[in-house]
Amino acid sequence: MTALRSDVIPFWEEHSIDPQGGFFTCLDRTGTVYDTDKFVWLQARQTWAFSMLWTRLEKNPRWLEIATHGFEFLRAHGMDGDGNWYFALTRDGAPLVQPYNVFSDCFAAMALSQYALASGDATARDIALRSYRNILRRKDNPKGKYSKIVPATRPMKSYALPMILLNLVQELSWMLDPPEYIRMRNALIQEMASTFIDPTTGLVHEHVAPDGSHLDTFDGRLVNPGHGIEGMWFLMDLAKETGDTTLIMRALDSILRTLDRAWDPVYGGIFYLLDAQGKPPLAMEWDQKLFWVHVETLVALLLGYRLTGRPECLTWFERVHGYTWKKFPDPEYGEWFGYLDRRGDVLIPLKGGKWKGCYHIPRSLLLCANLLGELHA
Repeated sequence: MTALRSDVIPFWEEHSIDPQGGFFTCLDRTGTVYDTDKFVWLQARQTWAFSMLWTRLEKNPRWLEIATHGFEFLRAHGMDGDGNWYFALTRDGAPLVQPYNVFSDCFAAMALSQYALASGDATARDIALRSYRNILRRKDNPKGKYSKIVPATRPMKSYALPMILLNLVQELSWMLDPPEYIRMRNALIQEMASTFIDPTTGLVHEHVAPDGSHLDTFDGRLVNPGHGIEGMWFLMDLAKETGDTTLIMRALDSILRTLDRAWDPVYGGIFYLLDAQGKPPLAMEWDQKLFWVHVETLVALLLGYRLTGRPECLTWFERVHGYTWKKFPDPEYGEWFGYLDRRGDVLIPLKGGKWKGCYHIPRSLLLCANLLGELHA
């Protein structure tokens, strides 16, 4: 909790607030802004983060003020005329990149729900619900006219959308009618558990055929360890809510078996991407070590231990924790590096960019602190 309060949050408070509206997220090692474009994912994630800190950690007026700053920018500039959320904006909020899939919508709905919960703002609540309904309308064809795929040639189902929808539905549970929440939660749990986890290897495949079978292609063999592990802790968290101990064990087995495959035996750390069959990965960055992969794994392992008491969780937690805290935090300028090479050396000395913002680290640090507190209670 000390790192969260004294290092991570102050970095974003000091360097990311744009007085003209919204947040700067392209920050170099020292916190200096190196690009002023604004990515809706990250505007929403930071709005969510400071709203979440207000609701779950402390009623700090500055945190709610920052969340309001983000909400007002998103409300004014984030959507097109049909209520779809853009991907990128200029500094002053002019549309820059079209709303080419629903992930901006997912994070915006999540942010506005959490902000409405913190502030009581009815407009934020209404936009969150409208965005959620829009996501459900688009989920079977999330990119719509922006998709490059010829769908009939090789149809696939992707793990990313049901994974984030599972998290979104839980975030919106306070504002959804209970029957709708239960129906959506159960459907998404079923889809996640029955479709994407390989029953033989335990690995989560990023893409599968419509019947859940595996395609012998780059996409069909793609495993994103961090993505799989993060989704499995979402699954465990909701299985705890439903009392499904069998599902908890299955998700935890997937996490542990993923780590067995994804841990770098030479330099330590978790590989970013893998081929499920051990064939050459398509992505050149497959062996990088990314911040979010490691912090989400720490949450997953503590949650797994909290729910099952399995000792392997603590063994792995100590290993991942040791690597994470040795490699990612920046003791000189604060916050964390995001991207390391295979050897664990800093690859890009940024603290924020197009994909890294104020989200995974504060969420994970708070969740880990809470889980450790429960374990020591």
